Amino acid sequence: MVNRIAALDVESCHSKKCGTECVRFCPVNKSGSECVVLNSENISVINEVLCTGCGICVKKCPFSAITIVNLAEELKTEKIHQFNINSFRLYRLPTIGKSGVIGLVGKNGVGKSTTLNILSGNLKPNLGKYNSTPGWDEIIDNFKGTEYKDHFEKIAYKELRVSVKPQAVYHIPKLWKGDGKSLLKKFDDRGVASDLIEQLNLGECISKPVSEISGGEFQRLAIAVAAAKDADLYFFDEPASFNDVFQRMAVAQVIRELAGKGKTILLAEHDLTFLDYISDYIHIFYGESGAYGVISGIQSSRTGINVLLDGYLPEENVRFREKPVTFKALAASEENLDLKTIAEYSNILKKYPGFELQIDGGKIKENEVLGVLGANALGKTTFLRIVAGVEKAEKGKVKSSAKISYKPQYLDMDVDKSVIDLLQSASGDKLESGSYRAQIIDPFGIEKLMDKTTKELSGGELQKVAIATCLLQDADIYALDEPSAFIDIEDRISLAKTINRFIKSHGKSAIVVDHDIQIIDIVADKLLIFTGTSGVNGRATASVNKEKGMNTFLHDLGITYRRDIESGRPRVNKPGSKMDRFQKESGAYYYRSSGIEE
Repeated sequence: MVNRIAALDVESCHSKKCGTECVRFCPVNKSGSECVVLNSENISVINEVLCTGCGICVKKCPFSAITIVNLAEELKTEKIHQFNINSFRLYRLPTIGKSGVIGLVGKNGVGKSTTLNILSGNLKPNLGKYNSTPGWDEIIDNFKGTEYKDHFEKIAYKELRVSVKPQAVYHIPKLWKGDGKSLLKKFDDRGVASDLIEQLNLGECISKPVSEISGGEFQRLAIAVAAAKDADLYFFDEPASFNDVFQRMAVAQVIRELAGKGKTILLAEHDLTFLDYISDYIHIFYGESGAYGVISGIQSSRTGINVLLDGYLPEENVRFREKPVTFKALAASEENLDLKTIAEYSNILKKYPGFELQIDGGKIKENEVLGVLGANALGKTTFLRIVAGVEKAEKGKVKSSAKISYKPQYLDMDVDKSVIDLLQSASGDKLESGSYRAQIIDPFGIEKLMDKTTKELSGGELQKVAIATCLLQDADIYALDEPSAFIDIEDRISLAKTINRFIKSHGKSAIVVDHDIQIIDIVADKLLIFTGTSGVNGRATASVNKEKGMNTFLHDLGITYRRDIESGRPRVNKPGSKMDRFQKESGAYYYRSSGIEE
């Protein structure tokens, strides 16, 4: 198996002038094998099978013509934990010696939650000895001379104060039968319960039994409980899940306040905007999902996220993704009046007991993606259901003969069907088309899920299958409600690219509702912004171009976006930074619209 890529710039290679230093100094050549040789054109050629990746030929070449990049592979040393034979292995640990927020980022199944469990003391690291877990003395001795020695000593002697916000917050009702207020006060070591209730907007639910509150309320209650404890280390596993953008910013503020008190926070998260906004440092997790995970060295948040998108760790000379993701900044485009209107809706009024939704009339055009942003419980899903014909409004109607394919927010798919049967029933003969496979099946990695039934899929796998099912249907408008839910960062970006390219290449239309600003920024051409009071009333004016819509939305959110100089990706400015203050003073909360390319 070749675990590295050797590349040579033919035009830069001048073997006659250098005396073939790469050939003479190669240690593999000196051992009797020929790793670096000259071909018939007197150009150096590296045998990637024999290459050990020592880098000597790279250093010796006076013309910088040779590049050797190691591909991601399982390490031979630094194993921290292995669950069983042929099961998941974790290599290395993130730093715990810095105050601030340390973000843990990477695809699903490469060890982020396992790492949090080990460092919080909920899982004893076995150093790969799954048959006979070593004692604490052996574990502590293994980490002698590192920052982890004292850490595991404190765990062993139960001296470490930790606070953990777990990933699976839905288990709370099984562990606590009382209301949210009594749960929060039980763990309020710092005397901040009242402040946290206000900051996290828990006032309406805090006195309810925890069995009666929503998923987002569960999440924020769990965050409040974790933040209320007085601990040495705080662990937050996917704190943005189930919350809208405004709630995510409130969560970020709570966590940043802990960091401001000199605390160390480790945070695993898939929302790139949230992660960029909240983190001081980044560790990248890479490897093969379910097989092994390797943790990179620590980097600044800006550098770490750029490295994640690039797929290459320069300090370790490891490429962990085949293609980098790059962004290009585009000037905001004016509305294209020549686009064909395929659906039109008049002013809409929809009423429920205690809630009223009003939407100004608008048009849905061919070859265009309409992004929908706003807080929870303002009527975004109701709007989507009205357009899709699932619900009727008291006033106003949708005028269209277009076929609509609808992917709902909450998935309830047929558990008796295999994935391949589900996709075939939705797509007809499209599943056999090389074009549709290249545009939908391959980017989501659905091929390996084909023989599974939907009840066997994880949340992220189920979401990808649901999106593919929606896009494979014969329709003119594709309506997708929160397609990024449960999907990791790398797949979210692939998701946005897939939807945008599919719509444009087939001349279709799409409406995408999502709380991940990065996804909406990538996928949308125009925006529909919902405002109002959650659970009471919602209002949306006519759709606007992306620059205007994002500027309005970010102003309401109180954050600013800029372009990263190196990668061109949209970045959230740190609160109160020089750029944040400058953009707010100038009213430019959003710096130019963006597209995405390979």
